[in-house]
Amino acid sequence: MTVAASPRTLVVKIGSSSVTTPDGRVDTAAIDKLAVEVAQARRAGHRVVVVTSGAIAAGWTSLSEGRPRPHDLATLQAVAAVGQHLLMRVWSDALAAHGLTAGQVLLAPLDFVHRSQYLHARQTLSRLLELGVVPVVNENDAVADEEIRFGDNDRLAALVAHLVRAGLLVLLTDTAGLLTGDPRREADTSLIEEVVEIDHELESIAGGPGTAVGSGGMGSKLAAAKIAVWSGIEAVIADAARPGVLAAVAASTPGVGTRFRPREVVLPARKLWIAFAIGASGRITVDDGARRALVERGRSLLPAGIVAVSGDFGIDDAVEIVGPDGAVFAKGLVRHAAASLTGWAGLQSDELPEDVSAEVVHRDDLVVLG
Repeated sequence: MTVAASPRTLVVKIGSSSVTTPDGRVDTAAIDKLAVEVAQARRAGHRVVVVTSGAIAAGWTSLSEGRPRPHDLATLQAVAAVGQHLLMRVWSDALAAHGLTAGQVLLAPLDFVHRSQYLHARQTLSRLLELGVVPVVNENDAVADEEIRFGDNDRLAALVAHLVRAGLLVLLTDTAGLLTGDPRREADTSLIEEVVEIDHELESIAGGPGTAVGSGGMGSKLAAAKIAVWSGIEAVIADAARPGVLAAVAASTPGVGTRFRPREVVLPARKLWIAFAIGASGRITVDDGARRALVERGRSLLPAGIVAVSGDFGIDDAVEIVGPDGAVFAKGLVRHAAASLTGWAGLQSDELPEDVSAEVVHRDDLVVLG
């Protein structure tokens, strides 16, 4: 199987379950396999960015002597500092065997929120690719704050794909793709080969984390695919162990993984972050007039359209915006805390205190999800 003739930038993410052995050590054979496929893709003219998990697993294995994996943030950060260079050494050696140079890139969520950092990250990755380097990306787990982090590398990979203007995001895992059910509980499951629209029914199929060493799962991969398709990028979830999987995915070979069609509407990076990469701290229910103003006219949310407020959110937290039917149709960053909004719900702008901004969620901080 040959890689698709049209060269493009590929972002390839491989998870902890695929780069670690059953006892938690770095699986050099798995990394060697993917390095072979990356080299093949490069020879076909593609540019490749690898997003890898496994730093915490690698670090704890070298320190633990068989003890259970820790859960406190300070220890996990220290373990990541030990494991990151061990993991990177394996990648560097594996790619060097095929004449390729690896370049380590550690990213944090704020690199995608602040425009200057976003542009610096894009410039660095673009220059690495221009120099013929294979960027090997991971979250900067050694210093990541528990409240401000990606949580899994699936979302990171999707945001990196947007960052480098990739043509394809490949999420490699330990299953054939998105299945119609959980194969651990249901015998009669089949591969979903193509997804045109990610809806609530599809999201209900995806489960949580599937292994002890991973932080993601099919649910996080579906969330990453959603980020990609809203970026105008095709995404595929496929089996890392399948021979020639990267070439087959790049060539759009039928039956290889689950393929997600990109949307025509493309969101900028900051709105992608708001929509899909940060959790909601509460909900704001609005009336139908406010819903139409947000969806059809691109307005900001004002107190007059608010019917109810739930959750204990603060200023700049993310909230879901719900219509009269109870369905979430938008998400945004609020400019007022829940306690204040509860008392201001339904008020006209001139009824608010003089020093209070009338905008609850500014249109620049609002993403319509429908």
